[in-house]
Amino acid sequence: MTFGREPFDAPDVLVLVGAQQEELRGRYDGVGDIGPPRDAAMFEPPDGIFVVGRLGGHAVACGGLCRFDERRAELKRMYVAPEARGLGLGRRILEALEGEARRLGYVGIVLETGERQHESLGLYASAGYVPIPCYGVYAARAISRCFEKTL
Repeated sequence: MTFGREPFDAPDVLVLVGAQQEELRGRYDGVGDIGPPRDAAMFEPPDGIFVVGRLGGHAVACGGLCRFDERRAELKRMYVAPEARGLGLGRRILEALEGEARRLGYVGIVLETGERQHESLGLYASAGYVPIPCYGVYAARAISRCFEKTL
């Protein structure tokens, strides 16, 4: 597995993010992410970053950070393609993004996931993320679960 920074609007990123949203729509009765629209500039330093994991040159995992507030980043678009699951790539992407968050000067990360994403819930809990009240548009969504980790 190799990791690298890539623009959020790069072709391979668009494929991975599209697959992630399609999977969410399948789990949540046709609804994908309800958060604000994401654009490439949000995932550029000094406020954010987007990374892609590749196996044999093929993009199979991704995740990004964007500014949440002055001290914390928000984790967005974490995804591992089905054919690459079970290899620990989600954890490796998460650890890489935590390192990038520190490098960008953040002292914490917040995130939102859904109650039907059991793999994500397990990953975040095992990585030290703790439940927090949901924020923004997620506060009114019963299926949302929000977490935070101090770095």
